[in-house]
Amino acid sequence: MKKMNVRTVLPALAFVAAFGAMTPAHAADKITIIVGGMEKQIYLPAVLCDRLGFFKEQGLDVDLINSKAGVEAENELLAGAVQGVVGFYDHTVDLQAKGKFIQSIVQFSQAPGEVEMVSTKAEDVKSPADFKGKTLGVTGLGSSTDFLTQYMASRAGLKAGEFTLLPVGAGNTFIAAMKQDAIQAGMTTEPTVGQLIKSNTAKVLVDLRTPESTEKALGGPYPAASFYVQTNWLESHHDEAQKIANALVKTMHWIAGHSAEEIADKMPKDYYVGDKDLYVKGLAGGKAMFTPDGRMPEKGPETVLGVLKGFSRNVQGKDIDLSKTYTTEFVDAAAKTLGSSQ
Repeated sequence: MKKMNVRTVLPALAFVAAFGAMTPAHAADKITIIVGGMEKQIYLPAVLCDRLGFFKEQGLDVDLINSKAGVEAENELLAGAVQGVVGFYDHTVDLQAKGKFIQSIVQFSQAPGEVEMVSTKAEDVKSPADFKGKTLGVTGLGSSTDFLTQYMASRAGLKAGEFTLLPVGAGNTFIAAMKQDAIQAGMTTEPTVGQLIKSNTAKVLVDLRTPESTEKALGGPYPAASFYVQTNWLESHHDEAQKIANALVKTMHWIAGHSAEEIADKMPKDYYVGDKDLYVKGLAGGKAMFTPDGRMPEKGPETVLGVLKGFSRNVQGKDIDLSKTYTTEFVDAAAKTLGSSQ
């Protein structure tokens, strides 16, 4: 994994101003957050939050760590190596079925932001029903791209074993796999989607970048990118969780109030992959996936559960308590804080 240090420490003078000259300054709260691909547009709120200085405003010392896929991030969280994950909400449901409890406390998106791309060489693939006998790219086995791909294949009438899933990551490794015909189709995000289309390597088969297209493909809103933590950590670190939520909710408001180009201007230039115009175009097309306030979309958890039950033997037959997979407590409190500061 590649580690990106983005520590932001609130200066002592700010503490004096906030808490009074008689209160001794103390170290900022140290938080390590792992992101399932920081360069992916679906996860940009985490890096944007830091670059806007919102973590710093909350007195947080944050390390963002990059990983190749959400399943890797999930494993690091369960091992206790990090305090939180920026990844897909569906992992909270999948893990509860395995007897492990994590909760989303800020919901970044109401649509996956993912796209099932099909190679321009695979002219016989017109829909997921044509996946039979094909090799399909996913970021990692057990990842959300794995979940969504299996669901689409199952919904099209295919059975497990009639197609192959190959973990190819994202970005350059995904593009190389497509060009070399190691995969005939696969699920990825912006900015990889734009690169594939521009180079005529692949075209869109199923688009999950907007709430409307997602509802058509999955049957309802699909809460995807989120910030989640282990439930036992949340119970003992309420204050830290609230500070993180405050910063992230403020970021979601900022995204809602700014254009794709303005957002892109705040991101690291290497995220453009050499083509800022293409990056902005992709962001403009998918910006509707982001929630404006960090709240869980109504009926979203039910859609996710329905998708997982559609193919996952791990979830099928299990009594899943969706109320334990997310909480709005911290988002609600953040909204009040943000409102009073405006």
